Amino acid sequence: MTDPGSAPPTRRIRILLAEDQSMVREALAALLGLEGDIEVAVQVARGDEVLDAARAHRPDVALLDIEMPGLSGLDAAVLLRRELPAVKVVILTTFGRPGYLRRAMESGAEAFLVKDAPAAQLADALRRVLRGERVIDPTLAVAALTDGANPLTDREQDVLRACADGSTNAELAAALSLSPGTVRNYLSTAIQKTTARNRAEAVRIARDKGWL
Repeated sequence: MTDPGSAPPTRRIRILLAEDQSMVREALAALLGLEGDIEVAVQVARGDEVLDAARAHRPDVALLDIEMPGLSGLDAAVLLRRELPAVKVVILTTFGRPGYLRRAMESGAEAFLVKDAPAAQLADALRRVLRGERVIDPTLAVAALTDGANPLTDREQDVLRACADGSTNAELAAALSLSPGTVRNYLSTAIQKTTARNRAEAVRIARDKGWL
């Protein structure tokens, strides 16, 4: 029988956990499960499973890795913001890149943390975003301000992504429905903006910055 004088139980925070590496996902779920007020309601291993899982389980917070098959965590965050705006989004990533932080904030994420942060810090971030706060790794915040905005246009990013596998200009033109001359122009501009010596280095720099 419940003691009439006792306080009502606190509602647990329901989490959607999206992480493609099974061991990492299970470890995160186990750590979060130790928190009395947090419940991992659903786990997915692909970015393109996030929206359907959120619709089915109605979590309070979606905890998303960035690099997943099917759809990136950043793109999944955009879908959640559009379709289920009540779900808070926390981006958790191995890659502490300033460009990723900027893209996460643009996608509507409430928090951005790297995976080597202590588990207690992650749990605290989940509670804080539900209180309406924004939580950003302070080191990344400084780096993002120092680095500035992504200088690449959407089309320049498309061309760099497409050329990462070594495709020729003709192959890129066919794949992107552009003329070979336009492809050359985009590549030349992207190489200049990244201060690279060639297209391969431009891709590497853009990825390291989190611009792709």
